[in-house]
Amino acid sequence: MNLHPLDAYATAHHGLVTKAAAWYRAVADGRLELIGPGIARLPSWPRTRDQAIAAAVLVTAPSLASHRSAAYLWGIPRPVDDPIEVIVHGRERSPVVDGVVVHRPRDLGDLKAVHRNGIPTTNILRVLCDLGAVDRPAVFAAVGHVVTNRLASPVALQRAIDRHSRRGRHGVPAFRQALAEWLIDGKPVDSLLEPAMRRLFQAHRLPRYKFHAVIAGFEVDFWIVGSPVVLECDGWEFHAKTRAQQEADNARDAALASAGYLTVRFTYNQIVRHPAAQAQRIRALVRRWAPELVAAG
Repeated sequence: MNLHPLDAYATAHHGLVTKAAAWYRAVADGRLELIGPGIARLPSWPRTRDQAIAAAVLVTAPSLASHRSAAYLWGIPRPVDDPIEVIVHGRERSPVVDGVVVHRPRDLGDLKAVHRNGIPTTNILRVLCDLGAVDRPAVFAAVGHVVTNRLASPVALQRAIDRHSRRGRHGVPAFRQALAEWLIDGKPVDSLLEPAMRRLFQAHRLPRYKFHAVIAGFEVDFWIVGSPVVLECDGWEFHAKTRAQQEADNARDAALASAGYLTVRFTYNQIVRHPAAQAQRIRALVRRWAPELVAAG
């Protein structure tokens, strides 16, 4: 059997091929490795996670990579020992494949295939609805990945929650809760530090702020409304600034200063590990630069 004609097909399918002429002879003599009903792999190709997911989708077709497998394909960090998961569209029986979890949902919304790494996959909205049903603790980080990488707008995420919650989906409550954590005033956050700063404001009853306000042409993290105080959240412990970034921040701070605003920067360690001390720091700044706000509070 000449395997050259299969190379192009295999290249597009992670080293997998479906039945062709002289199939059984090629399997018998080791030129193809049978991995499922009607599906084989070229032994020369490395075994990868993508290949395992692609094989599961081919074996259970018509189906889509879903749940934890879809999250992985969308770039959401996942454990390497996740099971392979697919959603099957119809109610027909699918072959039983070791290590593959087959889902047959009644809710068929948002199931138009999206190809990720050449594999038919559920779209990102459906991923977030499904993930909470199998790994609820992971939904917060997954929503954070989607929000901070701008894979879908907050409006689209909320609409997905509204659509699927009406169908009694088990994973939607975790999705709803996570989205609330990753939005401030309806705007997506840029990192974990901004929700932490919001919690600091709430816990210590600090003066009213505006999130992602535009001041002197710059979008700032937090502005104490009615004051010249601007607060920026910097993850210096984990993301060391380049010289260019440092210079850009210095220029930005200088521009804000010339417009009459004081920029104060907070690190991860300060916000997360010493919130009470930072609340005192913010209150002292407001007392100095806008004492009427403290008095009103």
